[in-house]
Amino acid sequence: MNAVLEQISKIGIVPVVKIDRAEDALPLAKALCAGGLPCAEVTFRTDAAAEAIGTMTTNFPDMCVGAGTVLNAEQVDAAVAAGAKFIVSPGLNPRTVKYCIEKGVPITPGTSSPSDIEQAIELGLDVVKFFPAEQSGGLAKIKAMAAPYVNMKFMPTGGINAKNLTSYLDFDKIIACGGSWMVPGDLINAGEWDKIEQLTREAVQTMLGFELVHIGINSESKEEADKTVNRLAFLFGLPVKVGSGGSFAGTIAEVLNTHGRGTHGHIAIRTNYIERAINYMTTVLGAEFHEPILRPDGKINAIYLKEEIGGFAVHLLQK
Repeated sequence: MNAVLEQISKIGIVPVVKIDRAEDALPLAKALCAGGLPCAEVTFRTDAAAEAIGTMTTNFPDMCVGAGTVLNAEQVDAAVAAGAKFIVSPGLNPRTVKYCIEKGVPITPGTSSPSDIEQAIELGLDVVKFFPAEQSGGLAKIKAMAAPYVNMKFMPTGGINAKNLTSYLDFDKIIACGGSWMVPGDLINAGEWDKIEQLTREAVQTMLGFELVHIGINSESKEEADKTVNRLAFLFGLPVKVGSGGSFAGTIAEVLNTHGRGTHGHIAIRTNYIERAINYMTTVLGAEFHEPILRPDGKINAIYLKEEIGGFAVHLLQK
């Protein structure tokens, strides 16, 4: 997969933006980055698109900004000159795709049928847009089309929102989803940057679904651990479940018999997609992780952040 598309896959959501006024590009980029999505597909549906892309890429050089609704070579040139890192088109125009390939610019053309997929394969692509996603059959159609085209990946756009986002991302042939629910045009035109930042944060949380699983408490001995877990159980009416290395007070606390990871203990956080969370947190947030703890089947069971937070080690678990 192309390096830019790999970056998009690690972010997971591509805000699809229509900008009417070029001066809105800078505060919009700030809101997206602050909300946790340093990415944008700026559609070439307005005269402000190229200037908006230039403003975003100049002021936020690490932001992954591309051009959408690109219909021809002239628009490709304008987008690339402005700093676009990728091109998205609503349909598959072989001439436009070939032009992008010749220029070394990653393009994800719109597809909605097996014939489109075969054209994309013939042109040497391994990632395509699926558009309009919901209106073209949604996830069920993507799964049906993916079955015979095992090496093709998809980026669905059109009708994707907070309610159906994770159902799409659950399918491993989908690298990311495009959508505009966190950047609605009325909020952009009204300059409601705080609301856009909030919606962006909510989109990331919807995608990753972070939840507290339990707090781990270190002890110096089994006797100390038993005292702690029994007191928690008594005060809060919780059952005690004894394990080999410690005991649980309900589901809220794991009391270890020894001094485990972390100065005081550990915090366990559950996520919708542990690999996607790792990719997102390393790529977007700059977090660093220890080597993962693997299950017998080779999948990740848990992974710890390298840093302690408040004296606690922090690890992720798959939901």
